[in-house]
Amino acid sequence: MSTLIVQLPAQPRLSTQAAEPLSAPAEAAEWAYVLSTDGVHATRQGQCAPADLPMAQTTVAVLAPGDVAWHHVTAPKAPPARLRAALAGLLEEALLDDDADLHLATSPGWKAGDPAWVAAIGKARLKSQIEQLEAAGHAVDRLVPGWGPSEGVAAHVFNPGDGRGPQLAWRDDNGPLCLPLAGGGARGLLTRLPADLPVQWSASPDCATDAAELAGDNVAALSQAEFLLAAARAPWNLRQFDLAPQRRSSRVAREAWRRFLQEPVWRPVRWGLLAVLGVQLLGVNVWAWQQQRALAAQKTAMTGLLQTAFPHVRAVIDPPVQMQKEVDLLRTTAGQPGDADLEPMLNAANTAWPPSRGPADSIKFEPGRLTLGSPGWSPAEVSGFQERLRPLGLAAEAQPGLLVLSRLAPGAAPLATPSATMPTRTTQAATAPPPPPVFSNRRPAE
Repeated sequence: MSTLIVQLPAQPRLSTQAAEPLSAPAEAAEWAYVLSTDGVHATRQGQCAPADLPMAQTTVAVLAPGDVAWHHVTAPKAPPARLRAALAGLLEEALLDDDADLHLATSPGWKAGDPAWVAAIGKARLKSQIEQLEAAGHAVDRLVPGWGPSEGVAAHVFNPGDGRGPQLAWRDDNGPLCLPLAGGGARGLLTRLPADLPVQWSASPDCATDAAELAGDNVAALSQAEFLLAAARAPWNLRQFDLAPQRRSSRVAREAWRRFLQEPVWRPVRWGLLAVLGVQLLGVNVWAWQQQRALAAQKTAMTGLLQTAFPHVRAVIDPPVQMQKEVDLLRTTAGQPGDADLEPMLNAANTAWPPSRGPADSIKFEPGRLTLGSPGWSPAEVSGFQERLRPLGLAAEAQPGLLVLSRLAPGAAPLATPSATMPTRTTQAATAPPPPPVFSNRRPAE
């Protein structure tokens, strides 16, 4: 999945706002970006206008390290709809700007009653930058800080490029902050540190010398692409509350899917799922191979049985059908009736015929289907007739003035008994020979 990571231009500071209001668009004509297919390595990087940024499946916007003010609070107990107002009331004394001019966002894993971090960002400028990206066709899926709270002590020296000179981005247990190197604040902070405190140093290539002077040792240079990739891998997403994307559910699902595919913590689960899928595919293939072998053995056995019983059959296409045809031919040649012939079906009907009924008025026979004309049957008589026919392999269906007998299919469900008395007598022309004496000799019950 391709990911476009864009560095948002730094927001102007008080010293540069005399001729520019806070809500003015970014002065930088070109924005730095990096394109990655795995979230770890850069596929493409550079600087261009927002309209010329390459397209990707996911877009991540990175805030400059000094553009976010961090506040450590105890998460208030408030429903999601009122959480923004609760945060504003909680931070009222700590905010330097008006609440309406700030965008607030909570840290990942927010849980009421636990210590948590709240980010405060200038809303107007940030909203304008997001709108520029979305106008260029890049829906911002995540908004992440360039420098945010994390475990351990770390320092990063960089130059924001707005004329303020090199800056020190620092974080420890008290949270992140940014200090200019030109003043004494950065050096004063470092002099108060314990001598044995481990600090993870990094710097942009153009500030590596300044960082080495502060650290007292060589500092690894971190390119802008590496810096953006590291920021995008963090679990932050500051697009919350009034800046949350409209299609929140789909974006949350995409974000969860991205984290599942890219974060190392999910690597054992990914490998486990792949292993399970591989075992399932292997098992299905083995089972299919076994079924194919069993089916081929059955076909071979059926073909051998057919050719053994009927040696004159050479071309075997469908063994069951051909064997049934040969058996029917032998039975016909021997003069024996089949199960679907008239005589066996008449004998079965005679056996199951209720004593209270008179002889049938008409008989119509088709191969495998015997229609008897006999009106006036009650539901109880029809039900009893059906039950007595079933052991003989026949099913009976009651129609107005008629009883239709047919061969019972193997495993067929019992036929429903009629819910009303059959209509009055209907005359049916006989298309078969008269019924045998067993029908004519029956007399209605007195």
